[in-house]
Amino acid sequence: MSLSIESKIKLNSGVMIPAIGLGVYQAQSGGETRNAVLHAIKAGYRHIDTAKFYANEKDVAAALRQADVPREHIFIATKLWNDDHGYDKTIKACNESLKRLDLPFVDLYLIHYPVRKLRHESWRALETLQDEGKCRAIGVSNYTIRHMDELLQKSKTVPAVNQVEFHPYLYQKELLEFCDTNNIRMEAYSPLTKGKKLNDPKLEAVAKRYNKSSAQILIRWALQHGLIVIPKSTHAERIRENADVYDFEISPEDMDLLNSFHCNYRVAWDPTNEP
Repeated sequence: MSLSIESKIKLNSGVMIPAIGLGVYQAQSGGETRNAVLHAIKAGYRHIDTAKFYANEKDVAAALRQADVPREHIFIATKLWNDDHGYDKTIKACNESLKRLDLPFVDLYLIHYPVRKLRHESWRALETLQDEGKCRAIGVSNYTIRHMDELLQKSKTVPAVNQVEFHPYLYQKELLEFCDTNNIRMEAYSPLTKGKKLNDPKLEAVAKRYNKSSAQILIRWALQHGLIVIPKSTHAERIRENADVYDFEISPEDMDLLNSFHCNYRVAWDPTNEP
């Protein structure tokens, strides 16, 4: 599988999304977020994933203004927070995010979580926002197969992306297959298990075979499954390390081994029982 930091994936809207991006969840507002984004852009990243909930959209905007790379070469995603669901509130929330980001549009706008009763109204609003050119692509996050199937039955617009927690310890194979079948791209957040499994001896043994870090193995594993991956870090050296995953390929045997680590281990939300 030939991959590079410039690799992109075509979404069902025709938009090309860089396969690797920087997540800025829990990056503190102010200099920490701004510096992380600048480090990422310098390291070759062209995809930044933020959200209203992260409270750092303004800092992403500051970094974009400071960066030497033209805006059209950087893919920006943000998200609708749970308190902003409903048609009118969604329209307002997106416009407020655009104002904080100092942008006329974002490349991807996601429903952050499948809030009961209101999520379909919110999705209609996302369709309107896309029609108005406020979002080049629209999608969802933390949607299970049940939530996805429900949406597909009620909407003419197929989400471009479903962003979920995804790593070998939470190998959501059935969800990945469902999304592939319906031309929805899966995006992995918390691909590094928030560091919780980086010292797992099983994972370290695989990493040693490739002379790579555990984090690099987890990122490469997700890329080889065809996912978009957004590892989060605020440290320049780790941001560079997370992108240094293109000079090797995990063998089919080791991919199967990593797949076998699945134990339904979550470090973030579990939307399974969300009505």
